Amino acid sequence: MAKRVQVVLNKDSSKLGRSGDVLEVAPGYARNYLIPQGIASPATPGLLKQVAHRKEKERERLAAIKQEAEARKTALSTIGRLRIRKQAGENNAIFGTVTAQDIADVIQENTKYEVDKRGIDIPEIGQLGVYKAEIKLHPEVTAEVEFEVMPL
Repeated sequence: MAKRVQVVLNKDSSKLGRSGDVLEVAPGYARNYLIPQGIASPATPGLLKQVAHRKEKERERLAAIKQEAEARKTALSTIGRLRIRKQAGENNAIFGTVTAQDIADVIQENTKYEVDKRGIDIPEIGQLGVYKAEIKLHPEVTAEVEFEVMPL
C-alpha cells in the first residue's frame, strides 16, 4: 500500500471537509489535483501549528458565546414574571394570541437583551393567566421565563 501524505484544506469542500482540516490522502491525489487546484496545501510543521492555533481560538470564541448565553439565562431567571397586556373578553378569553414576538419584545424591554423570536417556544395561549415559555439562547443553553397575560 502506498504511503499517504498529509494536506491541509484551504477551503471548504463538501466531499473532503472544512477549511483548516488536516487530511491524509494518496500522494497522487494531493500532487495532481488538490494542491494545483488550490484546494489544499502540503502539511508542514508551521502550517499544522497555525491550524492548531486557529482551532484553539475558535474553541475559545465558542466558549465565550456559551458563557454569554449562561449570563443571559441568569438574567432571565432573575427578572421575575413578565407581563403582557392583551384585550380580553368574556371568560378571560383574549382577542388574538400571544406570539413569540410579543415575548421577545417584553424581554427586551425588561432586560435590554435581544432574543431571537425563533428560539422562543410558547404554549397555545387563548386566555388570561400565567404561562411559561422556553427560550433557546444557545444550542446547549435554554432558559425558562414565566409571563402573565393580563387584560388591557
